[in-house]
Amino acid sequence: MTKTTKKADSSGEIGASPARIRNPELRAEAWRALVWVAIVGIAALAVYLSQSLLVIFGAIVFASMIDGGTRLLGRVLKIGRAWRVMIVLVLSSAFLVWLVLFAGSQISREAAELPAIVINQTEILLQWAQRQGFEIELQDVTGVAGNLMSGVGTVTRAIGGLVGGLTTMVLIVIIGIYLAAEPNIYERGVAWMLPRAHRRNFYHTASRMGFAMRRLLFGRIVGMVIEGLFTWAMLALYGVPMAALLGLLTGMLAFIPNLGALLSGILMVLVGFSGGVDMGIYTIFVYFFVQTIDGYLLVPMIARKAVDLAPALVLATQLVLGVLFGILGLALADPLLAMVKTGLESRADRLDGDTEDDGTNDEAPA
Repeated sequence: MTKTTKKADSSGEIGASPARIRNPELRAEAWRALVWVAIVGIAALAVYLSQSLLVIFGAIVFASMIDGGTRLLGRVLKIGRAWRVMIVLVLSSAFLVWLVLFAGSQISREAAELPAIVINQTEILLQWAQRQGFEIELQDVTGVAGNLMSGVGTVTRAIGGLVGGLTTMVLIVIIGIYLAAEPNIYERGVAWMLPRAHRRNFYHTASRMGFAMRRLLFGRIVGMVIEGLFTWAMLALYGVPMAALLGLLTGMLAFIPNLGALLSGILMVLVGFSGGVDMGIYTIFVYFFVQTIDGYLLVPMIARKAVDLAPALVLATQLVLGVLFGILGLALADPLLAMVKTGLESRADRLDGDTEDDGTNDEAPA
């Protein structure tokens, strides 16, 4: 045994690692290769966990809704945030209970009749198209619709896991409540993992994204309520069947821009023509009237002040996420696109010098 080995053993220290690369240039290239491998690995992991990540983003969207209501209550009620969050949750739960107990029986009866009316009106439409020379069979339409629904159901079940979409909704609600109750804990946790020089930029971007999310969702909720109420009132005034159900569906589908309005309009018109041509034309008028109010009055006044999204880009994102993740991806496409755009705008502003960061402030802004 050599003297060097004896000295190392007696002092308790170990020698140089056999994996150490002595050549500096080779060592730098090895680090670059390691970085690229890590990036590819993270990207592959993100793809593998994409469904779970989408559920987490859904929880963030739900938490933003709660946070928006909590902030609104804070303007009139000077109480702690935890109490305001509890009030928002209690009021939301009370509304759902009322919807199930008082309106559920009528809506369930109408929902049972809706498929038969839609199928009957579809047959009438196909017969008219055949008289005009179009070679369309009802079996072809039902086959295509069945395939589409089967594909969407498969993807949706994959998101929800073994017990279905209910588990997904429960996870979204539970995680969202935790995020809304104490958002600063999670924000500081993410900032803590960043270098000090980047923490102020992170807080600034997170603040802009949170503001944009709240404004966007506030516009969506207001639009859902107004569209649902207007649709129900105008259809009930004329005596259109299933006015309550159509109003509820219109309000719920209003959360999904573009495609939601189209689906609710198709259902509304099909039910309207079941009562005659005059009623069908009236439902077409109601549809365009409600969508005009939402598209040219509510959205410009509320949502587009925060995030102005191009309709074609929103529709393309919805189609892609809808194919990949089913109904959940379709519903979250608009908020996800808004967050990406806000983050890119924040970075562009920093690069242009609008947002200066000297790296001295690593705490959350007041």
